[in-house]
Amino acid sequence: MRWERLFAELEARFDELVDEEIDAESADRERVATGTITALQRVAGALDQPVRARLAGGATVAGILLSVGPDWLLLAEGAHRECLLPWRSVTTVQGLTAATGRPLSGLDLRMDLRHALRGVARDRSPVQLAVLGWTGDGGASAPSAGASGELAGTIDRVGADFLELALHAAWEPRRSGAVRSVALVPLRSILLVRAMPLA
Repeated sequence: MRWERLFAELEARFDELVDEEIDAESADRERVATGTITALQRVAGALDQPVRARLAGGATVAGILLSVGPDWLLLAEGAHRECLLPWRSVTTVQGLTAATGRPLSGLDLRMDLRHALRGVARDRSPVQLAVLGWTGDGGASAPSAGASGELAGTIDRVGADFLELALHAAWEPRRSGAVRSVALVPLRSILLVRAMPLA
């Protein structure tokens, strides 16, 4: 009888050790799996949910997360008002869910910021750009570190690392008589691109 009790105790202890080892392996696997998740995957888990994104220039944009690309987010701020955020301009995102989005692959990976902006340029809709370092005063004052301002107009073309914006009032369509000038804007300077509905 003593042997049976001894074997039962040893078996119970062995089961405990196996359970502890499985728990430790599971925790290790979870840490390794978490270590491969990108920030954009975490954000993509909140698709169709309200989020708030803080930008490098200090502005905050709130809206429903519509889409995530390899280097951008698209938010609906309201009816007919969408905002494209370059990922590099985002400093924090609030409102995430427990879900994590799938990794981007195939065509999704090729739909980078330049391609998204080319789609906006083809649409010929007026936009408002928040641009890092733009004071809005025509360069009369030196911008402070992190300062940002806004430009309104229509994207004429998108190059490898820049876009050209025909500057005109945001409420009117692009017409040669309405264009005040054309601004070349490096893509790295863009904090957000907001679609502006025509009046």
